[in-house]
Amino acid sequence: MGAVRSTLAPLAGETAVDLTAGMGGHAIELGRAIGDSGTLVLCDLDPANLARARANVLASGFSGQVVESAGSYARVPQRLIEQGLRADCVLGDLGFSSTQVDDASRGFSFRRDGPLDMRYDPASGASAADLIASRAEEELADLIYTFGEERRSRGIARKLVVEREREPITTTGRLAEIVRSVVPRTPGSRIDPATRTFQALRIAVNDELGHLRLLLETVERAAGATNGRGSWLAPGARIAIISFHSLEDRLVKRSFAELGKRDIAKVLTRSPLTAEEDEAQSNPRARSAKLRAIRLAPPT
Repeated sequence: MGAVRSTLAPLAGETAVDLTAGMGGHAIELGRAIGDSGTLVLCDLDPANLARARANVLASGFSGQVVESAGSYARVPQRLIEQGLRADCVLGDLGFSSTQVDDASRGFSFRRDGPLDMRYDPASGASAADLIASRAEEELADLIYTFGEERRSRGIARKLVVEREREPITTTGRLAEIVRSVVPRTPGSRIDPATRTFQALRIAVNDELGHLRLLLETVERAAGATNGRGSWLAPGARIAIISFHSLEDRLVKRSFAELGKRDIAKVLTRSPLTAEEDEAQSNPRARSAKLRAIRLAPPT
């Protein structure tokens, strides 16, 4: 959190937005910085996480204004405009939270068997099991290759189609076994052969890249506004995004670099910030985290 706070530099009385509230860890630190005169906006696609984040923020002693935004973070800009709010600092910590991974019933992890779901919002859209059951072999192969960068995507898709004819693929354990039967484990590697396929399905089920593109587009429009009227971002707003795989990081890098070239934002991270060794040891998932940030130029 130290890198996030130093990069965003939230100040007392500002409006801070946590686009992916999770358990509220980042939000609590942002709340401490903006103080009781500030406004903290919490968003999460998972209703249970949003409730946890709010409860944890309030339990931390924050008594400023708390605004909740359930659903996709791509909708936050319009909701801020509707409420007459403008964000001074924005954080997006992409990907899934520990609560989702640890709960086998959510279907995000192959470490414990559970229903093959993977939806951030369990009440919305098709599950991973639905996707596997309904997509053609070529579509499955393209999906696994594009979103998982899995070189053996054709073989995995072929095996999935064969196996679903025998019996519907409805659990994380069975999916992992099928993938492992096609993808051999690399000697000495700690990465499970099913990792890339699970990533691909999760991204597809939740349209993660689509939501990120929409968010970046709204940032670009706000940064390019000449008078700032009707914008959801305040002059000089700081935006930081933490990504966990190359597909996300590539989108963020290109968007932020383009804003820098147009001189309507300053890139605060020439290279992405990564976790310190002690943080990576205590939280293995942090090893793949990359933080990029910009600060919007004030209007001329």
